Order: sequence, then structure tokens, then C-alpha cells
Amino acid sequence: MSDGTNQRFTETPLVRRKQREERFAQWLFFAMSAAMIVPLLLIVGYLVQRAWPSLSLGFIIDVPVRGMKEGGIWPAFIGTIYLVVLSLAVSAPIGILAAVYLNEYARDNWFNRLINLAVINLAGVPSIVHALFGLGAFVYAARFGYSILSASLTLAIMTLPVIIASTREALASVPRSFREACWNVGATRWQTIKAVVLPNSISGILTGVILQVSRAAGETAPIMFTGAVFFKAVQKGDLFPYNFNEQCMALSMHLYTLSTQVPGVKESIPFATAVVLLGLVLAVNAAAITLRVWLRNRKKW
Repeated sequence: MSDGTNQRFTETPLVRRKQREERFAQWLFFAMSAAMIVPLLLIVGYLVQRAWPSLSLGFIIDVPVRGMKEGGIWPAFIGTIYLVVLSLAVSAPIGILAAVYLNEYARDNWFNRLINLAVINLAGVPSIVHALFGLGAFVYAARFGYSILSASLTLAIMTLPVIIASTREALASVPRSFREACWNVGATRWQTIKAVVLPNSISGILTGVILQVSRAAGETAPIMFTGAVFFKAVQKGDLFPYNFNEQCMALSMHLYTLSTQVPGVKESIPFATAVVLLGLVLAVNAAAITLRVWLRNRKKW
């Protein structure tokens, strides 16, 4: 009896083969993950090592001197903040409201399908095309000139499709039963959206909006054509050095300028500029992840 029981639970060749396949799949997926993470760590480590002689808080709050060959990056740093904040102030409300319409109100007809197709295609348009559009639409047609406003509106148009797509996914993740429960007690569609759908999808919406900061902060072509300038004299540590109708410096444009058009610049300064830009993007992404986890933990379902 015991021999039969032991034989019954003995591993068969089929079980051993499945276990080998499981271990192979596990190591394969681990290798794929490492192939993404290890190059990133190597790149960041290389940049930090080359930038270390110039990296400091003073480097961020100081202004460029001696034709940008020395000094800091404050005008470019604060200019990037201006561009990102203003672009999100325009694109986030429009994108969220458009997504609410498409997901909650729009009927399945040719016009709304055309809008969805336009949103998807607009998300894949290269940034240089957005730059030319911003040049024609905002700089010349709207007569905003080369300014922070023109550059920010161009960045807003560029980030708008992704905000719409991420917001629609967040809204669609809310179970339909939540909506039906509200409708059954007499709530209107807007009351349901305001009281139930939006609060339960806010984590996904905010994550999608905040992650667009990475793209807006790192783009060069759209701002180069519409509002970024080679150099702008500002005071050290001045939090409000620009007006919206003026041009500004930006980190991505400044990095390009230092690398290609400033001879004799200190070798560590372009790398330090890249590290600050990368750190800004990583900090925003980390904040988005933290915010998403916190909001998801507050969900009741």
C-alpha cells in the first residue's frame, strides 16, 4: 500500500519537463528585465561619473558665465519648469474632459470613430512635425511670436493624445456596475461621473498626466522652433525671471547648445546638465509611481 502511494506521487518525466520549462521561462524573463535595467544603470553611472566635478546645488542655482563655458544652469532649469507647468495646465484639463466625453458620452458612430483615429494617429506624430505646426499656428497665425506661450502650447498639443488615451483607460477600468448602481437610484450621467467614476479613476488619470512631464521636459525640436533661446540673462535664483511673451532657456536646448555650439566649455558641464535633466525626469516618474500606489491603496475594490 505504501509502495503504491509513493509511486503515485513520484515525479513523472512529464512533470520534470514542465518544471524545466518553467525554470527556463523564469530565467528568460529575468534576462529580458535585466537587459532593460542594466543598460540604464550603466548609462546613469557613466553620466554621473563624468558629471561629478560639476554636480552640486550651486550648479543648479548659478547662472552661466564666460559665454556659458562655466557657471550653472539656473536660467535653463527654471525655463524648463515654466514650459512644463504651462503646457500641462493647458493639456491636462482639455485631455481629461475630452476623454470623459469619448468614454462616457460619445456614441459609436463614424464621427466619434474618426476622433478616436485622429487621437491615435496624433500620438505617433514625430516631434519635429509638432514643432512646425507650432511655428505656423502659434508663432505666425496666432501672432504669439517666439515665446514661452508658443512653446508651451506646442508641447500641450504634443502631449494631449497620450493624456486622452491614458485617461480613457483609467475611466474604462471603473466597473460598469458602479455606474448602473448610480443610475438605478436616479443619478444623472454627470452626477455619476463626478461622484463615482472620476474619484475611482483619479490614480490612473494623474499618473498619465504626470508622466507626460518626462516627454515635455525632454523635447528639443518643438521648443527650438517656437520659444527656446540660445542664452537669456537672468538673476541667480530668481524664481520669476520670464514673462510668457518672452523666450526662455530650457535644459534640453541648453544641453544641445553646450554640446555643439560652445567651444571650450568645461567637459563636465554638459554631462552635469544631462544628469540634472535626467534627475528631473526620474523624480517626476518616481512621484507618479508613489502617487499611483497611494491612490490605489485607497480604493475599496
